[in-house]
Amino acid sequence: MKQELISIFIVDDDAVYSAVLGHFLSLNPDFQVRKFSTAREFINSIHERPDIVTLDYSLPDITGDHLLAQIKELSPNTKIIIISGQEDIKVAVDFFKKGADDYIVKDADTQERLWLAIRNMRENITLKKEILSLQQEVVKKYNFQKAIIGNSPAMKQVFSLMEKAASANITISVTGETGTGKDLVAKAVHFNSERKKFPFVPVNVAAIPRDLLESELFGHEKGSFTGAINRRIGKFEEANKGTLFLDEIGEMDINMQAKLLRVLQEQELSRVGSNELIKLNVRIIVATHRNLADQIKKGKFREDLYYRLLGLSIKLPPLRERGNDIILIAKHFIDQFCQENNLPRKNLDVEAKKKLMLYSFPGNIRELKSIVELACVMSDTEEINNEHIQIHAQGNNLFNNNTDTLTLKQFTTQLVQHYLDINDYDVLKVADKLDFGKSTIYRMIKNNEIKLYRNTDTNNIHD
Repeated sequence: MKQELISIFIVDDDAVYSAVLGHFLSLNPDFQVRKFSTAREFINSIHERPDIVTLDYSLPDITGDHLLAQIKELSPNTKIIIISGQEDIKVAVDFFKKGADDYIVKDADTQERLWLAIRNMRENITLKKEILSLQQEVVKKYNFQKAIIGNSPAMKQVFSLMEKAASANITISVTGETGTGKDLVAKAVHFNSERKKFPFVPVNVAAIPRDLLESELFGHEKGSFTGAINRRIGKFEEANKGTLFLDEIGEMDINMQAKLLRVLQEQELSRVGSNELIKLNVRIIVATHRNLADQIKKGKFREDLYYRLLGLSIKLPPLRERGNDIILIAKHFIDQFCQENNLPRKNLDVEAKKKLMLYSFPGNIRELKSIVELACVMSDTEEINNEHIQIHAQGNNLFNNNTDTLTLKQFTTQLVQHYLDINDYDVLKVADKLDFGKSTIYRMIKNNEIKLYRNTDTNNIHD
């Protein structure tokens, strides 16, 4: 990994001394050094946000403490080293109180102490830059259109809601079948919101035993119960200023729901075994594959908590309702798998695409990923065909026909008819879902290849 340069600004009105310091620091190729003889000249360049500033205590146009205050305001992350002829300890303490990071007295050892100070600061500066770079990469990764692949009308609606969710500090509830990508929606919303610099903390409620969930969420004090040998910070505190993602919220015990409701209402909690109240600033995103309205009727979910969590609701459609998105996602997973495993790039042939499009994917995107990754392994060439698409579930094909014997035209006819049937014969909607020309569908209707009413005889295919 290439070492990023550390930018150092030297502010000193003594041209000789400034030149000596500049030459000394420039001996390190990782240091990018600039020299300024006046405060005004330096302030005009502060927008460049230097990593480190060495600041002379006495400048002709401004005092060192006033300049220090301006640096803290205009470039708060810049490290400041005061270099002064003043040996008064009170002066040094005053500078530290005002935000200086180090204070060096001008003498024969100044260069060595300066070198040591910068070396100590460098590790912290480099770490912060790496963290910022990673944050930017994460934001880029969770760009809505990159995190979740799809062009279908249903997904365009999802993207629109995600943009609204990211721009407002509102609770988000994500619903959808298992495997539709609810966690990706939560991450994408967080990393595109104002909270992106703070933690995203996921909690799978279903994976935590009931008797441990309260401690997991709210934390506990040492000795609060058997086995609590140390204080533990809960997930709510970990997510402070960021986002807490409660996945499978529908699996939460009814008694725990009451405690969660109180925390959400009061925006504060107390750890198990403590009476101390801890204020919270956390954005909540919940997800479930269950119908919470039905759970309320069954007495398994609190109605008051339901309305507290509802917020902005995002419903993810199952893969079988996303039309040509199936092929787009399959291609993405194939390219990803081949790249990760140093395999040549592979493509789906027509028959393989047919087989994928006719399958209902009860496991949704997770199942599609598994199927195409296996297909990549099974294929010995750069092409994935029908035989490589191994679907083991029974009774989940969209049609009863033996699709292996269908021609491409027959397959297209069945597919369009099926999507018309399940979309109330809305031609424009079906054309958009399948990425198919609407004029072609109208021509098929005119030629009686498909019908604008439910076709119960799917075996009667016109060639």
